[in-house]
Amino acid sequence: MAKRDTASGRHPLGTPGPPTTVILFGATGDLSKRKLLPGLLHLLRSGLLPNMQVLGTSLEEHTRDSFIEFAHAAVTEHGDEVSQGDWDEFSKRLFWAGPPTVENLTAGLAEAEAGLTEPQNRLAYLSVPPRAALAVIATLGEAGLVEGTRIIMEKPFGTDLASAKVLNAALHAVFDESQIFRIDHFLGKEAALNILAFRFANGLFEPIWHRNMIDHVQIDVPEKLGLESRAEFYEATGAYRDMVVTHLFQVLAFTAMEAPTGLDPDAITVEKNKVFRSMLPIQPADVVRGQYDSYQSEPGVAPGSETETFISLRCYVDNWRWADVPFYLRTGKKMAEGQRIISIAFKEPPQSMFPEGSGIGQNGPDHLTFDLADSSKMSLSFYGKRPGPDFRLDKLSMQFSVEESAWSGSVLEAYERLILDAVKGNHTLFTTAEGVERLWEISEPLLDNPPPVRTYPDGSWGPNQIHQLIAPRAWRLPFERKWRDKK
Repeated sequence: MAKRDTASGRHPLGTPGPPTTVILFGATGDLSKRKLLPGLLHLLRSGLLPNMQVLGTSLEEHTRDSFIEFAHAAVTEHGDEVSQGDWDEFSKRLFWAGPPTVENLTAGLAEAEAGLTEPQNRLAYLSVPPRAALAVIATLGEAGLVEGTRIIMEKPFGTDLASAKVLNAALHAVFDESQIFRIDHFLGKEAALNILAFRFANGLFEPIWHRNMIDHVQIDVPEKLGLESRAEFYEATGAYRDMVVTHLFQVLAFTAMEAPTGLDPDAITVEKNKVFRSMLPIQPADVVRGQYDSYQSEPGVAPGSETETFISLRCYVDNWRWADVPFYLRTGKKMAEGQRIISIAFKEPPQSMFPEGSGIGQNGPDHLTFDLADSSKMSLSFYGKRPGPDFRLDKLSMQFSVEESAWSGSVLEAYERLILDAVKGNHTLFTTAEGVERLWEISEPLLDNPPPVRTYPDGSWGPNQIHQLIAPRAWRLPFERKWRDKK
């Protein structure tokens, strides 16, 4: 049996999680249907959570039998193909509590854990709207379910500095910070973890990962989807609060952080928070806000709404490694493509020995690109000589895809990895109260004085002002050279 870290309550990486009862709040919601129930089934049958019980709770009317039917429909539609044996093993671990009251949770846990021979840890997954999260926290406290319980919180973690402090104070009145896991599914992807591997395991990249060699960094997450019936949430949030604070800044921290003293969660969290403390406040002049043309006609959108569905910004990490290196972030709804990339642009040589007409510099700088999509790809582009008698240069690239490797079957979906990490007490891929509050602090100049909202056509790359923001550089997306398909 793997040795347990008894001092921290954590379990080593790559080992199965401890016996755990997952209390799934919002168990009949969209996230549960698409990601959580299929993910829990996969963790069970892969042997990563072999001793798991699941207790569902929501405001919808269900019995245990009807909840099992709901779960079967969810995993059939959104999960991998499931054998009858796997489903039978999973379904007998599903229980139903009804609405999330103290009495229902107490009775539901007693039923779910009856006859178990080992003590169970608890993981409360709060797949509920933000306004309901604190009520759930209070109920867990009243039910005496704090000790031995970890909680996963969905975004948003506040909407500004003041609300983030109020939320964190309310959480800490019931749970210790070590029990709280603020989830960011972007960081659960293989490619995000590969940033750490590329940076700190390779002598090729670590020595050049700084301002002397890197010209700029782009983090670009366009989405093709629109609101998808989320107008009430989106009108109160917008693209900056929804995506930048909770996702893109977290990816920036992995890209910019110093080498941690080890792979343990505390060491990585320290370095991420150092990045956040080094970030300069976001200035309105460095931001482009946009709204897709058809947004005003979406059901539930207020007439004349100035909520941004698009945000692009330039920001800086003001420390020794990154001084004066701009980080360009972009995300938006109803854009031309759905992509999730980090692109590191290297500086060009200070002087060229190549003759005029050779092609040097005509295809932009060398790039190292991480694709954060589920397929998990990486690409390194560089100049090389075109075959022939003359000296013509062209852009070449080396590409790697996890799907083409012998490890492809080991990939966990982002939510699966994050649930497993929370069960084990591993905070590596989660943010902290300190980090959240610092990000809202640097956001205050923008939130207090936002620039005007510019319209952009549905299916485009955003307002034209994005090109002025990045000039004389250019956006990496749309790609001129597509990812190669080995098939």
